[in-house]
This record gives sequence, structure tokens and C-alpha cells, in this order.
Amino acid sequence: MITGKTGLMGIMGDPVEHSLSPPMHNAAFQQLKLDHVYVPFHVKRGNLAPAILGARNMGIKGLNLTIPHKIEVINYLDELDEVAELIGAVNTVKFTETNAVGYNTDGVGAVKAIEEATPVKGKKIIILGAGGAARAISFQLLLSGVGEVLIANRTREKACNLRDDLKETSMASVDCLGLDDELTWELKDTDVLINTTPVGMHPHQDDEPVVTSDMMHSDLVVNDIVYNPLETGLLREAGKAGAQAINGTKMLIYQGLESFSIWTGVTPPVEVFETALMRELGY
Repeated sequence: MITGKTGLMGIMGDPVEHSLSPPMHNAAFQQLKLDHVYVPFHVKRGNLAPAILGARNMGIKGLNLTIPHKIEVINYLDELDEVAELIGAVNTVKFTETNAVGYNTDGVGAVKAIEEATPVKGKKIIILGAGGAARAISFQLLLSGVGEVLIANRTREKACNLRDDLKETSMASVDCLGLDDELTWELKDTDVLINTTPVGMHPHQDDEPVVTSDMMHSDLVVNDIVYNPLETGLLREAGKAGAQAINGTKMLIYQGLESFSIWTGVTPPVEVFETALMRELGY
């Protein structure tokens, strides 16, 4: 029952109709008997400023931001936490009576997903891609104490630009690669491989993965942040090599749990988010 006392959270994006966040958050509110509801808001590009002002004035408790609003929203907030400031993008906003604070939980989500399989501290990690997700994850990895991060991208210059930004914030070893023989060589002693590119995402699930089984080893942990399909071409290749595979639902779940905790001070059981997500995905 929604009443005048019900706390309102939501997600703003363009598009937003297919967001998987509402079923996860609402399942957790119900499980924990919290009087909150989470709804999608379709906010078109160019309309974010009045939307955030409206959210503040209506007493909305918290928001997630997705494409294309993660960078622009910073202009309308009072402060950023350390990670969001480093990344330069926000996916979570908490409103109080006096201010609006921006966070980025994408990187936390990815690190927690990987740490289900192996601790990241001191490890050598290769990230495929140099876009927004790669940026969020790589900064969070450095803050988590990894030993080495290599950014591998089809356009090497873009990977090197991200490397330069990362080097300003950490003493860890950071470098950039192209998708060539250098990548194959570096993979020989890599602990974790993370794909942040859309290669293999529906409806292009038959795309050839950049890294194939002959480039992997059995002690490798392979995380693909794509969650549709659950088993991407990259994860199938990981299976052939005997490597440990982590699909994209884990990052989605953990970044959502982190947002939920920021807004409510409570962290729901992982299983609640996971069950709701799998039901929504049809599994």
C-alpha cells in the first residue's frame, strides 16, 4: 500500500523502460518490510536539470542515474563522494532535507562480484574497453589495492588516455594495450580479465570474442559485465580453458545493493536481488 508516508526512490534514464532495477529494489523493500517504492522515470536528454530540481522539491529519497545522465547530473548536486569525484560520473544520488550527494556504485559492484571468486588485492587485472564502465571499475580496483591494471582497447589511444587519468590517483602499476599480440602475452600471467565492452551482448551474441580460450589459462578469473545473454561468447571461451567465469548479473546486483544501502542504511540479502533479477530475465 502506497501512502503519503511511503519513501520514493527511482531511476532516471533515456531510455529507462527496460531497467532491471525496479524489480530488484521493490523485492527488497517488500522482504525487509520497508515502506518505500522504486519507480522508473523516463527523463529525456536535456530535461535532467528540472527533473533533479523536481525530485528535490518532491522529497524523493534517492535516485539511480543511467545513460545519458551519469555525467551531467554532477552539475546539479551539492557534493560528491571520493569515488564519484575520481570517476567523474554518478549513478546514485541520496537526497536529504538540505543537500544532494552523488555516488558511483558501478565499480564497487564489479569488485564485489569478482571477490566472490578471488580477492583483488595485489592481483594483475586486464580490463577490455576504455569507456565509462572501464573507468568506474578501474578506479575502484586501484582503491581496492590491486597490484597492476592494464587497459586494453581497440583504439589504443583511448586506453592510454584512461591510463594517464588512473596514474594520477594511485601508485599501482597502470598501463595501456591494443588488442594484439601484446594482449596475448600479458594474459599469460593475468589473474583477472574483465570485459566492459558490449561485444557479445544481445542481439549480437554471436560476435567473436576478443579473447579466446587459447589465450587464457585455467587459473584466470573472467568477468563479463554483459548480462544478456548470461553466458556470452567470452564466458564460453573461459569454460573451454577451465577458467572461472562470472557473468554480468553479479555486478548489476552488487551495484544495486550498494545504492540500496546508501539510501536506507540497510543491505538486503543478495538472494533477494538475485531471485528478482533472474525472474525478470526469464531464468
